[in-house]
Amino acid sequence: MPIIYRLDAPAREVAPAMGAEAGNDPWPGGAVSGGGFAPVVTMGREFVAGPRPEKRLPRRMVPRLWGVPPPPAAFGERRHGILTVRNPESPFWIGNLRNSEFRCLVPATAFMEWGKVEPRDGKRRQCWFGAVDQPIFAMAAIWKDSEVPSFALMTCEANAALRAEGRDTMPVILPPHAHETWLRGEWKRAAELVAPYSSSLMTVGVSGDVQRS
Repeated sequence: MPIIYRLDAPAREVAPAMGAEAGNDPWPGGAVSGGGFAPVVTMGREFVAGPRPEKRLPRRMVPRLWGVPPPPAAFGERRHGILTVRNPESPFWIGNLRNSEFRCLVPATAFMEWGKVEPRDGKRRQCWFGAVDQPIFAMAAIWKDSEVPSFALMTCEANAALRAEGRDTMPVILPPHAHETWLRGEWKRAAELVAPYSSSLMTVGVSGDVQRS
């Protein structure tokens, strides 16, 4: 599960890559961690009440919090926001996923996963994964407004590149031609996009930051 990703481009450059209007999004570029705000691209229906209009609204890019507030915990306990969707059939997610208006795109230039333990020092190093064919790529996500304007990333089975680093899952990276299906298509078609991105189209970089196993 990614806990950090990067979007190393300002809003005015990200929006055209996603076919969206940047509006007043203040994003300057940088890293995003759980609990932080980041640009999210929607089909523009958040503030339009009533039935879906016949005229297609332009995509909007707006800041949202990474981490959907969870259902009320037992005894009133509070927990951290949910960063990823691991089970799309969960009652907590399925209603929103079936309604395309709640699906969104999360632009990124790379995401981080901790690599496998190095035998020499017993530490894990940060592995940064990007897309060779997309300098700015879109991760499939879902948004909710239960308490705050938030989002969670869709995950799927890891591809070979991530499995090599000991990961079981990865974010769902969408090819450009699939953006419209994710944002507006029926759930049966959109669900087919929840699949690993090709390892041959990914870059991998290792940073010096470490985590003890």
